[in-house]
Parts: sequence; C-alpha cells; structure tokens
Amino acid sequence: MIVLGIESSCDETGIALYDSEKGLLSHVLHSQVELHAEYGGVVPELASRDHIRYLVPLMEQVLQQANLTRNDIDGIAYTAGPGLIGALMSGACVGRSLAWALDVPATEVHHMEGHLLAPMLEENPPQFPFVALLVSGGHTLLAHVTAVGEYELLGQSLDDAAGEAFDKTAKMLGLGYPGGPVLARLAEKGEAGVFRFPRPMTDRPGLDLSFSGLKTFSLNTWQKLQTELEGQAEKLEQGQADVARAFQEAVVATLSIKCKRALKQTHCKNLVVAGGVGANQHLRQQLSKMVKKEGGQLYYPRIEFCTDNGAMIAYVGCLRQMAGESKSLSIDARARWPMDELTSIRI
Repeated sequence: MIVLGIESSCDETGIALYDSEKGLLSHVLHSQVELHAEYGGVVPELASRDHIRYLVPLMEQVLQQANLTRNDIDGIAYTAGPGLIGALMSGACVGRSLAWALDVPATEVHHMEGHLLAPMLEENPPQFPFVALLVSGGHTLLAHVTAVGEYELLGQSLDDAAGEAFDKTAKMLGLGYPGGPVLARLAEKGEAGVFRFPRPMTDRPGLDLSFSGLKTFSLNTWQKLQTELEGQAEKLEQGQADVARAFQEAVVATLSIKCKRALKQTHCKNLVVAGGVGANQHLRQQLSKMVKKEGGQLYYPRIEFCTDNGAMIAYVGCLRQMAGESKSLSIDARARWPMDELTSIRI
C-alpha cells in the first residue's frame, strides 16, 4: 500500500510517499523560515498562504522522485491537528479533495503521534513498550507508549514548551530567528561553570515541566551582565555565550532528570526522543549517557525527521489505513487534539 503524507501544521510543508512493503519512497520539505524571519515569529495567515502555494508542486516532486503517478497512490494521510488552524485546513482540504478525486481512502493523523513514531522509520526502530519524550516548539511531554495509539500521558509542560523557551530566550539575547538552533550553536562557545541556572520542578515529585521561570532567570542574568559589562564588547559577547550555555544546560538537565524518573516509574528501559528540540546535540548526548547508566537504549529519528515532515505523517497514515481507518468526506482540523482520543491499533 502506497500512502501520500501531507504535513502542514505550522510553518513547514512536508510531503512524502510511504510504501507498506518497501518503506519510505521519497520525501520533500519546504521551510518558511525566511518568510517569517522579518517578523520574528510565525504569522499564521502567511503560513497558510504559503502552504497553498507549495502543496501541489511538492506532491508532483515526490511522485517524480519515486517514479510514480497519482494513480499509483492507494491512500492519503494528512495532519489534522494540533497546530495552526489555517495551516492545518490548507493541507486537510487538499488531502481530502485529492483522495476523493482519486477514489482512495483518506486518514487524519495526529501531529504528535507522527513525531512519536518517527523513529520507526529508522533501520533499528524501538520495540514497545517505551517512554517517549516529545520536545518541540509547541509541545513538551512524556508518554508511556505500549502500542500504536496507546499513549499514557506521564507529564507535560505547564507553560512554555522547551522549544518555545529556547526561541524566546534567544530573542531576549538578541539572536536571530528561529532562535533555538542559533542559541545552541552559541552555547558551544560558552564556558562551563560561569553560571548555573535552576533546574525547574526537579526538587519535587512528578513528571510535569515548567520553563517560563528559567526563561525569566535567563533574562535577569543577561540584563545584569549588560549593565556590569557596558562598553566592554568582547567580554559581553563571551557573557552572552555563557548565558546561552547555562540556559541550555539547565533545560537539558531538567529533561534528563524527568526522563530518568519516567523510566523508573514505568519500569521501561528504552527512551524515544522526538520533535524539533530532539535534534539538539547536547540533549542527545546527555540523554544517551543517562539511559546507558540505566541499562537501556536511546532512540531518535534522523535529524531531518526531528522537525515537522511528511514522512512521519505518511508512515502513521499507512499504519492506520491498513488497520481500516479512513475519513468521510467531511474535512475537520483541530488546533487542539488530546492524544488520549486516539484509537489503538496493532501492527
């Protein structure tokens, strides 16, 4: 079965083809970073218009890459939520309409389920059960995964997601957009031990997370440093890197502590990390060390599948269509969509 996957939940248009027998056939991604850069963040209306502009050309591109035609498609999968409602509707309308025109089934895919199962696209996929850390710009949560569609929420961010905290802290430091990757690169130039930022909510039981206070602590430290080093450009530049390093270390340490607790609580040995922040090398290194000490193994998707992409949507859509799921002619998109509403399937 060949499924075309469409991802358009935010500011990236991802299209892919997945074959139930051969695996991933082709995938392409169009990023809107340059479009939104001058505004310092995603402009929903511009995002929706850009998705409409690129959806069909990208579909033609993946078909050409796979040496297939539209008639070879057996099903369509599209992200139906959560995300920006206008962006979601762009992909959902195109996907559902194409399925109707080709007379093939269409399936709604949960964006976070796509991220959670993205490591399944690798040569050495994780086996159920496992603990999953989904960490991105819009979401940060820990889940106990026992099967496709069986996700027990263990903890989540009570305010800013980790990726959002990265971007906002980068903006406070005067860095570019998107700020997360820029801050991570700057942190590599920082000196260890100059600052030690708090590890939020690690001094109490539970698996929920909070990063808004850490963001404020970073801002206060940076403003104080600017006052103390006024007119000393070189020292201030190094201080900026030191703040970036301390911030990143605090986020990573917090996530590592919470993941360790989740593994012990669920008696699982394996940890999956997915989502945009999952591409952060410092996070991967620290989680790898922690999991190794616990006698388990760390799994994550390749870098290109950490951010939003069509491959994860095509894969999940293929699984659910093979299990008999399909969407009627109505087109629904949900800005919010709890994962506990998903149905379980066996593969």
